[in-house]
Amino acid sequence: MNSSHPYAERYPVNTTMPATGRDQAEILAELREIAVAEDAVWERGQCSGTMYCGDHDHYGFMAEAFERFAHVNALQRDMCPSATRFEGEIIAMTLDMLHADAVTEGEPAGMVTSGGSGSILHAVLAYREEARNQGIGRPNIVKPETGHPAFDKAGYLLGVEVRRAPIDPVTTRADLDAVVDLIDESTVALVGSATNYGYGTIDPIEELAEIAVTRGIGLHVDGCLGGFILPWGEELGYNVPRWDFRVPGVTTISADTHKYAYGFKGTSVLAFADKALRNGQYFYVTDWTGGKYCSPGIEGSRSGGLLAATWAAMVSLGRNGYLDRARGIFETSFAMQAAVRSHPELRIMGDPTFCFSFTSDVLDIYHVNDAMRDKGWRFNGQQYPDAIHMAVTGPQTRPGVVERFAADLAEAVAFAASGPTAPPATGAIYGGVAGGLDDDAEEFIRGVMAQMMDEHQSIPTR
Repeated sequence: MNSSHPYAERYPVNTTMPATGRDQAEILAELREIAVAEDAVWERGQCSGTMYCGDHDHYGFMAEAFERFAHVNALQRDMCPSATRFEGEIIAMTLDMLHADAVTEGEPAGMVTSGGSGSILHAVLAYREEARNQGIGRPNIVKPETGHPAFDKAGYLLGVEVRRAPIDPVTTRADLDAVVDLIDESTVALVGSATNYGYGTIDPIEELAEIAVTRGIGLHVDGCLGGFILPWGEELGYNVPRWDFRVPGVTTISADTHKYAYGFKGTSVLAFADKALRNGQYFYVTDWTGGKYCSPGIEGSRSGGLLAATWAAMVSLGRNGYLDRARGIFETSFAMQAAVRSHPELRIMGDPTFCFSFTSDVLDIYHVNDAMRDKGWRFNGQQYPDAIHMAVTGPQTRPGVVERFAADLAEAVAFAASGPTAPPATGAIYGGVAGGLDDDAEEFIRGVMAQMMDEHQSIPTR
């Protein structure tokens, strides 16, 4: 397939605006063909993360909810008060799940954002504004090096320094002494993950919270990945340490509704222990000729369809639905981890739950990854050390997937142990972009981004 013009061999490529529009039935038939082909990539349960639900009936249900409100602008609450209902109840249900009733000082609140990066960006914005209120001109936050790069992106965009603390190489959790060493008078918040993306392990949130309280700073818990599954895992009896608003000192939590809440891509919740911290999100211009402008966050216009679909997903599943799905995911994850542990050449990183990573001290783990890829598995590669990441989702809970994983892994380990002469074809790029990296990593990544964003356009000269 031509990566610049995917599907060019089957469908016309639009490099200019068509002179006349195409038949709608023909367009929909084309879209159905593409969707069926691309769904086949994950439907066998061999793709890490990405497709958290995998239930086409659930997708169809949400699609109908989305359709009813797709054309609605969530900013126009006077015309469409449904957006207020959907958003308010999404936030309320999330706060309930995160035990916001345990907050003793402050009034818990929240906001719906465009995704995990959006929630993290808004959290960093809240802490930056809090720093300005305290007269801190160049604030910083401290995160474990396993903290998501979205914090680095937010720091870059908002002028907030992001300091990285090393982790304990055995537990893969934040090194508390290192965190303390990085705190100074300009530090406004600490970060902990529940779970971190790479290893699926939970940082010592209670200890981080004690540090934050002692220093009089905030603590953001990044639950973008685990926020909507860890609560149900705890309720099912799994060993999940406390990480939510039951821990005094936790001031904000991000939790993605488009992951284990099984909503469509494009929504997340940022929860605040105190509404006063959320006030830093508001933007307004009162002297514009177009009228007084204000927005409750960084985004402006938003489709009411995503709010409706997310709300519909949450109320249709309810506590019992989330518990049932979590049970299958936890059981599947531990069964897959057992398959990994059955090979002495492999090593699980830390003490994970639904998401895990494994490496090897004797094999090139990317040779294992190559062999698994040839069998249709799509993992995410990691580095420092090289490792393979598997986030277990709904599709892996289907019958036969665990057995297929165990059998394919055994063959992959044998292949890696046989001493392949060629270097591995796979590498460590977030999101599963294939290919190894060398010293020209930044140039390579710029090329990949350009290919994704620009080359497909092929804008002609006139």
